[in-house]
Amino acid sequence: MAVDVGSEAVTRADGAGEVIVLGAARTAPERDLVGEWAAEHHPGAPVCLTQDDLDRALAAATPTTTVVPVRVTWLPPTRAAQWADGTGAPPQRPKPADLLALVGHRRPPAFWQRRLARAVPERVRVVEGEPATLADLVRRHDAQAREEPLAAYVHRAGVLSCERAERAVIGDHYTVPRLVVEQIVASTAVREKVRGLAEKEGRPFDEVLDEMRARLADLAAVQNPLSIDAFRTLLAPMHASAWEVDVDAETVEPLRELSRTAPLVFLPTHRSYADPLVLGEVLREEGLPRNTVLGGNNMSFWPIGPLGKRAGVVFIRRSSGDDMVYRLALREYIAHLVAKRFNLEWYIEGGRSRTGKLRRPSLGLLSYLVGALDDGRVPDVQLVPTSMVYDRLYELDAMAAEQGGQGKSAEGLGWLARYVRGQRHNHGNARVRFGAPFSLADALAEAGDGPNRLDKLAFTICDGINRATPATPTALVTFALLGTGGRALTHDQIRVSTGPLLDHLDALGRPGPREGLHDDGLSRTLQRLVTGQVVERYDGGDEPVWSIRDGRHRVAAFYRNGAIHHFVDRAIVEMALLAASRAPAGSDPVEVAWADALALRDLLKFEFFFPSRRRFSEAITAETDLIDARWRELVADGGATALLDRARFLVAPRTLRSFVDAQWVVATKLAGADPTAEVDPKAFPTECLGLGRQMLRQGRVARPDSVSTELYASALDLARNRGVVGEGATREGRAAFLAEIDDVRDRLVELARLEERRTEELLA
Repeated sequence: MAVDVGSEAVTRADGAGEVIVLGAARTAPERDLVGEWAAEHHPGAPVCLTQDDLDRALAAATPTTTVVPVRVTWLPPTRAAQWADGTGAPPQRPKPADLLALVGHRRPPAFWQRRLARAVPERVRVVEGEPATLADLVRRHDAQAREEPLAAYVHRAGVLSCERAERAVIGDHYTVPRLVVEQIVASTAVREKVRGLAEKEGRPFDEVLDEMRARLADLAAVQNPLSIDAFRTLLAPMHASAWEVDVDAETVEPLRELSRTAPLVFLPTHRSYADPLVLGEVLREEGLPRNTVLGGNNMSFWPIGPLGKRAGVVFIRRSSGDDMVYRLALREYIAHLVAKRFNLEWYIEGGRSRTGKLRRPSLGLLSYLVGALDDGRVPDVQLVPTSMVYDRLYELDAMAAEQGGQGKSAEGLGWLARYVRGQRHNHGNARVRFGAPFSLADALAEAGDGPNRLDKLAFTICDGINRATPATPTALVTFALLGTGGRALTHDQIRVSTGPLLDHLDALGRPGPREGLHDDGLSRTLQRLVTGQVVERYDGGDEPVWSIRDGRHRVAAFYRNGAIHHFVDRAIVEMALLAASRAPAGSDPVEVAWADALALRDLLKFEFFFPSRRRFSEAITAETDLIDARWRELVADGGATALLDRARFLVAPRTLRSFVDAQWVVATKLAGADPTAEVDPKAFPTECLGLGRQMLRQGRVARPDSVSTELYASALDLARNRGVVGEGATREGRAAFLAEIDDVRDRLVELARLEERRTEELLA
């Protein structure tokens, strides 16, 4: 048997006076191992294996008595070998047979333990947690949990201390937050909150406290090593064969340093059910601790739910309704995790993106995290904007159908089997990029104390995600094909169409897939889109041509939208230049252009993430400089149209048309309705589908991807923000709203004609 002890800590304990050994042992062999360790290192010291033992020992102890917590840790063969050779490298993915061999190895059954300790002594270790004097423990108990018996507090503190020490043996891949419920409800501050809630609801304190325990028990997840390996192996078919994972190593390095000083909160994009699995493998391979993942309870069905809860997955309700105890439990649980330095992960969009672009953020969990900082529970947290994009997604067909009004399929065993079947084939690359991490405390200080504090923080996160998100080959190819008005393009024409987009990304310093759109890379991308039935290849002529397949525009738009944020500023510049060319006599065309850019920023604020006016103005100036550095003089002299004619490429129709068409459908529907009638935010987007389909058949909206409940919901949010929905709405206000969108659509149509001429030149 090997013993791991912190020699400096033991020396301090021996010099401090008497010692109590607080042992964690579940079996007779473990009790013997702890007793042998105590006899060797602290002869004559009482060994407390139960809370009653500890209670008696504490009653007889002096303030200078040192409590030394220890536990027995069992190592599997792979981990023992790594310990022996000193490499510390993470193990390879276990196979199902390996899991059978591992059963009991992390804590073998009692009848194996004695034999195992004799035959393979390097497989068992007694690890020591950080010692503490009784005086220090009493002080902490009185400050944190004075309503809890002292022995219970000391016992729990010892278990947690041993688990921290155990990480040095089994590695940071297995962080284990145990005794969570007891630790949270024992807190004096938490009990005061429970007492206040009980008074508010007119209920007995003990009843609300028991309910709090039950809610916490539902939430609390642990990271059991064997369960983590089983979870990874069981769910590997959901992602392991589907993608080659591409990680930018330069974005990982800062995280290693930060994780040593503060908890990290990863906030990724949400494109796929497999996102947490892919990110979990990336963190493992890069040597970072496993995150505690907060996800929706729609995925808590057997076997994912029971196993996931033991692998660090917290399944939370999609809506807590009026359950104030649940809200308090979730808030305190998040505060507990960050206070104990566990890294967190959740998906700030609140659900998978149905359109491919970043959704508006859900602020609930973020508000709980901010509350933990405001309450002084944690000095700071480092937020990590995280981008995850895929060359191709199996589940995209279902998400596109949901946009068209089809109901969402319930997750369950049948769904899981179908999903695994769909993930058996390679879908290209999964690209994981970490944005620049930043301090939550600093971001809150910059946001100020106003009512928009959380919104500003969420914008900073989403802006960081967008900046880290690379434009994929799939995104740029679909961007090109969606702008042809239904025409097919040859291989060379697609390459020429994507060239200016790549050049523009380079000029802005944005991540782009230049190497992925060379001849071989472009061919692979097109073949992937053909295999996914997004693009159709026609070989009946002199050379192959490609076009968007009928009925697949929403799917193509999803891929395009993954990179669309890189071109929004450019699209606004084109629209503003066209507005300047129409400036009324006697007005300043430059001022007209600036006013129009700001108006478009306001019109599109529920679709895209725009920075402050100052930063937005700087971005628009930089974009216009790329067209012609003398643009101010040219626009002032009436040369705005000439600037558009000289531009190498136009993106406004491809970038904005679908969103503006969706706004137009919503505005038209509202203009024909009674403004005093209540608008149901859930039913109204579905009601707009009929009008959208009619307008698509009439050619009044440009593309099928604009017929989308997701886009209609965003447009309704805009209408509510403009005051044309809800209290105070008028027919005149709705008519003005429709007229504003009409003007924007009119200019997009004119720019589309210019772009069509470019396409004709390309085809020629």
